[in-house]
Amino acid sequence: MPLTFASRFAVSQRWTDPLATRLQPLIKRAVSRPPVRNSLDGVWLGAPLHPALTDVPVGAWTTALLLDGSSALSGDKSLAAAADRALAVGTIAAVPAAVTGLNDFRDLIGQSRRIAMVHALVNVLGLTLSTASLAYRHKGRRGLARGLSGLGFLTSSTAAHLGGKLSFALGIRVNRTVGQSVPGSFVPVLDAAELQGDELRRVDVDGVPVLLARTRAGEVCALANTCTHLGGPLAEGSREGDTVTCPWHGSRFDLRTGAVVDGPAVFVQPRLEARVRDDKIEVGFPAAAGAELPELANFEAPANPS
Repeated sequence: MPLTFASRFAVSQRWTDPLATRLQPLIKRAVSRPPVRNSLDGVWLGAPLHPALTDVPVGAWTTALLLDGSSALSGDKSLAAAADRALAVGTIAAVPAAVTGLNDFRDLIGQSRRIAMVHALVNVLGLTLSTASLAYRHKGRRGLARGLSGLGFLTSSTAAHLGGKLSFALGIRVNRTVGQSVPGSFVPVLDAAELQGDELRRVDVDGVPVLLARTRAGEVCALANTCTHLGGPLAEGSREGDTVTCPWHGSRFDLRTGAVVDGPAVFVQPRLEARVRDDKIEVGFPAAAGAELPELANFEAPANPS
């Protein structure tokens, strides 16, 4: 996969590995309580929280840069005051963005972990420069303050670029089931007698891995087997009642609906329709031929027609 200079530089920074190895257990302990972890993940939002929070400091710092430039050209003191306020908003908003970013860092490995570590350190540098700029503005040293905030903007922009690489090139916090499609009619996949009790069974439907299980009431349910978080195989996980736990990072889903019970996953696990006919379990999504796997967590799980 082609990487930019900044990404190649980040990947090459092997000295960050020991730091990351020490940091990740600390983060996991800090967010060990599910309410804390799920809040920071964005389970309640149904989308990753960290990217949403980063928009505020990036936007505020960009505004401060433009206002500083306009103030320097025009000599308008009101623009300078507005730049100070925008810089302050961005600097304050960077703190919760950093907290959620550290939370997202806890499960990363390999190349993505190294890029994320450099992303975090560069962000710390950018925040430090912005904070120093605010201090010098307060002291009336506006020229130096503008230079520091401009340098901070460039630094934070580099960090934002690395964040984009994590999301769009490496798929961090991207729904891993996107693009998987299902047949437009029911397809027999397994003898009904082969699925019993609390068993979790993987089957392939037109090349798409699907998880089959029976609820406590005995009804057959079918979910995408690929965890929406980082692609873990749910059929290799464990279940408790009518929930399944991903073996990779512990995300929990309701087997009947696909709803997220516990993060780090934030996206609904796509659910297919399932039924038993002629002693065969059939799955599909007949409402839309060839559609991508749907999010059906808000729909009542259908009864199995005989």
